[in-house]
Amino acid sequence: MSMKIQVAFNGAAGRMGQRLIALATEDHSMKVVAGLDAARNPKLGRDIGEIAGIGAIGVPLTDSIPRDVRVDVLVDFSVPEGTMTVLKPCMDRQIPLVVATTGHTLEQKQEILSAAHQIPVLYSPNMSLVVNVLFELTRVASRLLRDKGFDVEIVERHHRFKKDSPSGTALQFARIVQEEMGQTQLLHGREGLVGERTSSEIGVHAVRGGDNVGEHTVIFTTLGETLELIHKGHSRDSYARGALAAAKYLVGKRAGSYQMENVLGIGD
Repeated sequence: MSMKIQVAFNGAAGRMGQRLIALATEDHSMKVVAGLDAARNPKLGRDIGEIAGIGAIGVPLTDSIPRDVRVDVLVDFSVPEGTMTVLKPCMDRQIPLVVATTGHTLEQKQEILSAAHQIPVLYSPNMSLVVNVLFELTRVASRLLRDKGFDVEIVERHHRFKKDSPSGTALQFARIVQEEMGQTQLLHGREGLVGERTSSEIGVHAVRGGDNVGEHTVIFTTLGETLELIHKGHSRDSYARGALAAAKYLVGKRAGSYQMENVLGIGD
């Protein structure tokens, strides 16, 4: 009997899904047992290993979790509707769920978080381990610079294919700054005679182009000096590896809501 973690991926035919499958297959502690995608996906029925470019692994792309397969954890790296499709099956079958998808509506977010009453759910706007360290550093910097006359701007860059903007990660940086420093307004870009910058705003700027896998810069600046906190993703693997670390962490946990801080041991 295999003691490997039996993992399923939702969004398996997507760019991130393919990297997750490739990396999980290389991980000796994991076994990929299912790959899901939308019912309208033309690749349904094909081997997910072939789709991922690593050769057949004997697992077909399906539009739901196969009934006869034990799944220890499901990683969702899809689109908002995709997350909602797997939510109920995971609750019904008591499968821990890692949600790495961004762009959910407020109602969808509430539904995902309420699922945590029944199963372990780790829901994070960014799966990169380093970005989650940067969330913590941003919190510390915001706390220390509160009421010291600092303006905060957030700039994020992503590839031309990204559908939502600003990124969920940029919005998370903004939330952290707001919690610690008290700004009430997010300004998404500026145009025209908008007048002088106020202290109650955070400027959030989304740059889209090329194949950039993701950069985030949090700028704390005042008259005379600037602090910039920067993360640059070199490849999607940073997000995939973080999601796999989250999946391993979640196996065997009690129902509840978990964050990447838990995986990193921040604040333990």
